[in-house]
Amino acid sequence: MPGDPSNINVSTKGKAKNTFDAIVIGSGISGGWAAKELCEHGIKTLVLERGRDVKHIKDYPTATKNPWEFPHRGSMTEAFLKENPLISKAAGFGEDTAHFFIKDKDHPYIQEKPFDWIRGYQVGGKSLIWGRACQRWSEFEFSAPARYEYGLDWPIRYRDVADWYSHVEKFIGVCGNRDGIEAMPDGEFLPPFDFNCVEQHIQQTISTYYKDRFLVHARWAHLTQPNDIHLQQGRGKCQARNLCMRGCPYGGYFSSVSCTLPWAEKTGNLTIRPDSVVHSIIYDEQKKKATGVRVIDAHTHEVTEYFARIIFVNASALNTTLVLLNSTSNRFPAGLGNDNGLLGKYICFHNYRASVNGTLDGFKDKYYYGRNPTEPILANYRNLHRRDTDYVGGFTTFMGAYRTRTDEDSTAETIGAGFKNDLAEPGGWHVYMYMQGETIPKAANHVRLSADQKDQWGIPLLITSVGYDENDEKMIKDFLTESTAMLEKAGVKNIRQNDTGQAPGLDIHEMGGCRMGHDPQTSLLNKWNQLHACNNVFVTDGACMTSTGNQSPSVLYMALTARAADHAVNEMKKGKL
Repeated sequence: MPGDPSNINVSTKGKAKNTFDAIVIGSGISGGWAAKELCEHGIKTLVLERGRDVKHIKDYPTATKNPWEFPHRGSMTEAFLKENPLISKAAGFGEDTAHFFIKDKDHPYIQEKPFDWIRGYQVGGKSLIWGRACQRWSEFEFSAPARYEYGLDWPIRYRDVADWYSHVEKFIGVCGNRDGIEAMPDGEFLPPFDFNCVEQHIQQTISTYYKDRFLVHARWAHLTQPNDIHLQQGRGKCQARNLCMRGCPYGGYFSSVSCTLPWAEKTGNLTIRPDSVVHSIIYDEQKKKATGVRVIDAHTHEVTEYFARIIFVNASALNTTLVLLNSTSNRFPAGLGNDNGLLGKYICFHNYRASVNGTLDGFKDKYYYGRNPTEPILANYRNLHRRDTDYVGGFTTFMGAYRTRTDEDSTAETIGAGFKNDLAEPGGWHVYMYMQGETIPKAANHVRLSADQKDQWGIPLLITSVGYDENDEKMIKDFLTESTAMLEKAGVKNIRQNDTGQAPGLDIHEMGGCRMGHDPQTSLLNKWNQLHACNNVFVTDGACMTSTGNQSPSVLYMALTARAADHAVNEMKKGKL
């Protein structure tokens, strides 16, 4: 079996046929961007995806179904839940979206500590099911670990990625408002969705009582007013259906399937191989560089080797780390580039455990249009210019307000004509806030390969050992206190504080494992996302993150990927790669 590369019966089908300029491992948010950028530069690029093929529109089987067309009205059966208890916890998972998520029993891993590893294996990866939030990191996020001494200094700053943020935003389409907030930089925005009347009220209340807190339109990858570049992609305006995770037939939100991969394909330089489980990266001892990728067919288990001058590893943070750990050689017995033994360490995530919710009287004469797929955001206000809490890091706050389907105070009937009539009258207003908190990179939070357990392709299972700490608990307490106070000032009643206690991983923002840094002794990647010890291998997905910040990370992955691809092409032209 392919667990031991020396004993693999490899079918190359002719090396020339399997040779490209670049190989990209993974077709999700960052992998799609690597493919687009490389192909646009004339680089013959192979994209390897372990899951099935997915074509825009054609492979969105539930996109236009009504609730009554699902056998179980959107719920999963007890039998499914029993067999798949982990993936069933994922945000947005249900009968209408299950086709874009893995099944637990097909993809096991070992939890040394509780960790809910949420995965989507298909062309497009988790770009089909992501939350679509696109806040830029500020200078505070990049500098905080060094300033407050809770992590490794980033080798880059906001100025290094600002233009690449713009490059990405213009292409994918991000709605939002230019608010001039230092903690959440402005970008290239399409018009935002409107606040409803209660969200406006909360915004005004916060601005009245807190001069350093700003509730604004969050930035989201939705086409509210498509530009010509989006129409050229074949995408259309967001219809405010909020059924995004089914796959959007309008292309109203960004995904690799609707946006970057078709664009790359138009160049004639793209080859996509689905059902290709990457076993390892091949390192040439004489050339002192990576020369290719060893792949196992997901169905036949046939092993094939592909070759290229450069390799982008974009399999998502933990799978990227797994591939690198499994890429052993005489030169790298502990994994590719792992001279310092840090590969797989400093895993971190975002803390979503805490929320508050309540009700608000009044505003009964007002409603709102559609199902808004976005939410307002309260930009981080903690530990910016100085440390002002008993913990390090910060948190952003998402919030929203909505009306229930019926008026709970007047609805008595639950069946028949009276009930139908009641459904036409909306209920009262509900308000919520939830946190997205920074967690601190620690060597103890790590993943590693099992020494004796393997998956169905003979690849070692991943062991996860990731947990919360005292810093997280202090941040949760602060969020609950401050959010409650803000809602109380706005007149919100019946406020409930919630701590789900959920395991790490359910946030789906796992990061680290192959972090960037200045020094090869303390990091795996340089400022261009190249492995220090093997510079023709680039890592630009969540594995590269030095810290988590508090803003949503996906648009940063895209910006870092575009930046790294540009650097790779320039170095190739110079003959350095």
